[in-house]
Amino acid sequence: MSMPAYRNEDDMAPAAPARPKLISVEAAKQLDATQVKDLFTSHINPGQLHFLKLLGFDKIIVDRAEGMHYITRDGRKILDFFGGFCSVAFGHNHPRIIAARQKFQAENRHEICMAFMSQYASALAHNLAQIAPGDLDMVFLGSTGSEAMEAALKVAEQAQGPGRSKILHAANSFHGKTKGVLSVTDSNLYQSQFKLVDNRVKVPFGDIEAVRLALESDPAIGIVVMETIQGGGGIVEAPLGFWRELRALCDKHGVLWVADEVQCGLGRTGQFFAFERDGVVPDVTALAKALGGSKAAVGAMIARREIYMKAYGKPKAALIHAQATFGGMGEACISAIEGLNVLYEEDLMGNAQRQGDYLIARLNELRAKHPSLLKEIRGRGLMIGVEFQDISETMPFGLKHMVALLDDKLKGSLCGFIGALLLKDYDVLVAFTEYNRNVIRLEPPLIVTREQCDQFITALDDLLSRGITRIVTDYLRKVAVSKG
Repeated sequence: MSMPAYRNEDDMAPAAPARPKLISVEAAKQLDATQVKDLFTSHINPGQLHFLKLLGFDKIIVDRAEGMHYITRDGRKILDFFGGFCSVAFGHNHPRIIAARQKFQAENRHEICMAFMSQYASALAHNLAQIAPGDLDMVFLGSTGSEAMEAALKVAEQAQGPGRSKILHAANSFHGKTKGVLSVTDSNLYQSQFKLVDNRVKVPFGDIEAVRLALESDPAIGIVVMETIQGGGGIVEAPLGFWRELRALCDKHGVLWVADEVQCGLGRTGQFFAFERDGVVPDVTALAKALGGSKAAVGAMIARREIYMKAYGKPKAALIHAQATFGGMGEACISAIEGLNVLYEEDLMGNAQRQGDYLIARLNELRAKHPSLLKEIRGRGLMIGVEFQDISETMPFGLKHMVALLDDKLKGSLCGFIGALLLKDYDVLVAFTEYNRNVIRLEPPLIVTREQCDQFITALDDLLSRGITRIVTDYLRKVAVSKG
């Protein structure tokens, strides 16, 4: 640590610090791909850049975003079927949400209001309580999905007490990367060598008998946490009836059910919460991603009043997990408030249902047309997984057996080729999954039109029609060789 500089022995006042070389906002806007790549490598994550290069994503600088599209520095319009892992539900820069934010700024309204009650945080909490079914009506506001899920697990554990603090979670789960929820995120990669909480037990996702056995054999289990639809697992749903049986088991054993709706909530499946399809209500749930109107970082935990009051209802316990510094910031809250109104007034949930049904039907047509490449289409609303075959299944009969030995090492490569070429040749952006690397996830904004669904289907059909040999050679020629 450097000592402060002084002018001379007679004048001991500290000298003004030298101004570091800072990049201005306008200068940042003008950075080209090479400059951004250098800064990213030097100051963010050089290892991540390796994967961006493999996909050819390192060549692109986005200048702005509107509706369903990213617009690049050189004028390309990229159709967004990625949707920021479900964050861009309202499309990019929805005009009503932009207008609400501009009005908020123009009137110099308060942003951080920790010393007083915020009317914006209170109104957002009210709106979420009005939307949530049953007696889910106590809200904690944060900034991220991980923070919302941390709050969800903490309120459940606090309500249950130390004797029933063990958490039952599912295989292939993803609940975030902060220390607490990382313990129930089922990934050796993400968990790495971190010291995790040990009061947890894992069961296969969607296996109600495994849940039943665990709850009957271990009375210390007081919490069940699961994604209603597994996103990182490859867009996987539990069997029909699972959630109703889970609700009954939790009630029987006095266990609290925490439903993670960070990705699948906020209308993406055609209903506000994905669990609503089954006519059940969890004890605690969590939202984030799109909650901030696709313009702000907002997360929310919503708990049943009885549970929340048991955990934090008394004055001496009220501050155990009180609002964080950036939980309930003014502009973030009004972005969420306006977004929720847009969701209903523009029928985005209905559109998600209609376009999702159409997209899944068209994708199944492609699966019938390209069975050696496409294995399965699954999902609900605009949360869709497209699973590709292992590489060996795309090969002629005589090569299948030999190539099958390499399937595990090559898993995900076909998805990478497809994703890279969709962007390179068709200006279409798709997403990938954490655990099943053979799955491309489609999570476009809920404003997507029938014509844009057709545009995506036409592009994918044209690409798959090239066949595996040309797909690989085109990737090598157009993306890999030029990646630098």
